[in-house]
Amino acid sequence: MKVFYRPELVAPAQHSSPSAHKPRLVVEDWIRHFGDAIEVLGFEPASDEQMGRAHDPDFVAGVLSGSLLNGFGNRDRRVAASLPFTSGSMVAAAEHAVLHREVVCSPTSGFHHAGYHNAGGYCTFNGLMVAALAVKDAGLVQRVAILDCDAHYGNGTDSIIRTLNIDWIEHHTQGLKFSTARQAASCAYESWLNAAIEKCLACDLVLYQAGADPHMEDPLGGILTTEQMATRDRVVFEKLGHLPMVWNLAGGYQVVLGDTEAQRIEPVLALHRQTANLHSEVFA
Repeated sequence: MKVFYRPELVAPAQHSSPSAHKPRLVVEDWIRHFGDAIEVLGFEPASDEQMGRAHDPDFVAGVLSGSLLNGFGNRDRRVAASLPFTSGSMVAAAEHAVLHREVVCSPTSGFHHAGYHNAGGYCTFNGLMVAALAVKDAGLVQRVAILDCDAHYGNGTDSIIRTLNIDWIEHHTQGLKFSTARQAASCAYESWLNAAIEKCLACDLVLYQAGADPHMEDPLGGILTTEQMATRDRVVFEKLGHLPMVWNLAGGYQVVLGDTEAQRIEPVLALHRQTANLHSEVFA
């Protein structure tokens, strides 16, 4: 499994969200469990121009300089320094996926609440949209699907699509429809997912947010069992895996007692490990 990771995309933990430092813990966990099956690839950071295609260039410049708040509500320069690398991972993964017709991973989080002019909800720059616009501008794709299975509504993604009048992105966001386990019951979630997948089939690239926060034990999610989340990932991989695809980590907020960072977010690591294992099974 190809993973587009550099240590520079990791920032110190911010508030209750592990998103800023989760990539390092996830990649270390995968290497520990899967060994040589994990191929870590480097990449170039996203340029200011690339990020400025998805966002107001003044907003990009303000965040990077520390004059505007990031998605964690502060001006931490270490967070700002990581942002070109989080978006850069998505851009490089998307380019590789299209050019080689592969399914690859960008171990990133913190994208879909970032709008054209604003950050919020632990999200600063919308790497999904940065990547989609980069491959579109390069003439590599005509249509892009964003299948967002994070627990929360990708309001920032919708905002950018509306602001830029984009009609070539197929955007499906789980959080707009499901917020409780009851809403996801009685096959409603399965029906939504299958309908979304059907509409993604006409696209040249799929960006799949394989969030861990829909898990029923997540304090900010709570609609799917571990088994249902495995089914979600398997269905996406099996039905869309013939297309170029990038999947990322998105949200996940479960915390337990432990002596190390990895031990404290082991429930989240286990869910991402499950997705990686299914990737290996389906694309063996």
